Amino acid sequence: MIELFDEGLHSGVNLALDVEKVLYREKTDLQDLMIFENSTFGRVMSLDGAVQTTEKDEFIYHEMFVHVPMLAHGNVKRALIIGGGDGGAARQLMKYDEIAVTLVDIDRTVIDLARKYMPTVSGGAFDDLRMDLIIADGCQFVKETDQTWDVIIIDSTDPHGPGEVLYTAEFYEDCKSCLAPGGIIITQNGVPFVQESELRQSYDRLGALFTDVTFYLAAIPSYVGGVMAYGWATNEKAHRKCGLAILAENYINSGIETDYYTPEVHQAAFALPLNIQKILTKET
Repeated sequence: MIELFDEGLHSGVNLALDVEKVLYREKTDLQDLMIFENSTFGRVMSLDGAVQTTEKDEFIYHEMFVHVPMLAHGNVKRALIIGGGDGGAARQLMKYDEIAVTLVDIDRTVIDLARKYMPTVSGGAFDDLRMDLIIADGCQFVKETDQTWDVIIIDSTDPHGPGEVLYTAEFYEDCKSCLAPGGIIITQNGVPFVQESELRQSYDRLGALFTDVTFYLAAIPSYVGGVMAYGWATNEKAHRKCGLAILAENYINSGIETDYYTPEVHQAAFALPLNIQKILTKET
C-alpha cells in the first residue's frame, strides 16, 4: 500500500505526494527529516513535514538562487551560503571557475543524508577543494566572522522552527556587515500567495539596510501556492539594471551550463505581478 505524504505547511492548503518508498525517516537533534521516493518528483527531502527539495525540480530553485546574483554582479570571487545543506546551491556555484564557497549549516545530518540519498543534487560539491564547509549556527557565524563575501545566499527553511531566526532584522544586519562592497544578498522568501506577511516583513527589514531591495520570481512545481519569491538586497543599484546584452555576455563568458536559467528569464523574473507590488507598497 502506498503511503501518502501530506504537507500542511500553510493553513487550509495541502500538498499530497505518494510515498512509494521511504529511504530515511528520523527526527534529528534539530529537525524531523524524511527522504522518500515519488514517481513524479523522484527522491524528495522534507524537514518538519515540509518539502525542501526534490530531484526533479531542484534545478529551477537552485539555478535561480545562484545564477541571478552571480551573473548580475559579474565578478564574484567569494560566495557564502547560509543553510543549503542539500548542496544544490553549492553545486551551481561550483560551475564557476574562479570561486571560493563557504557553506554554513547547523545540521550535519542533513548534509550527510543528502549526500547519501540524493547525491545528484550536490553533484560532488562537498568534495570540491574550493568548498569550506562549516557546521555551525548561521546567525552566530555572520555575527562573529571577520570575512566578507561578494554574494550571500540565505538558503533557509521557512520562518518556523530553526529557520525562523534567519528572517530577523538582526540577522540581516549581520549579513550586511560581512558583505563586500557592491555585494548582493539573496534570500528564500517563500510563496507570496500564501506567505504574504513573510514577504512584506523581509522587504521592510532589508529595506531599512539596503538602497535596492526587491524580489524576483520562479515557479517551483513542488512548492504549493504558485510562484516563489527570492529576496534581493544590495547597495549597488546597477546590478539589477544590468541590461540583457551584458547578462548574455556574462552568461557566455562564464562557460556555465543551465537547464532553466537564461538571461531572458533572469530579466523577466524581476517583473513583479501587480498583486505582489501591492503587498510591497501598501501601508502597514
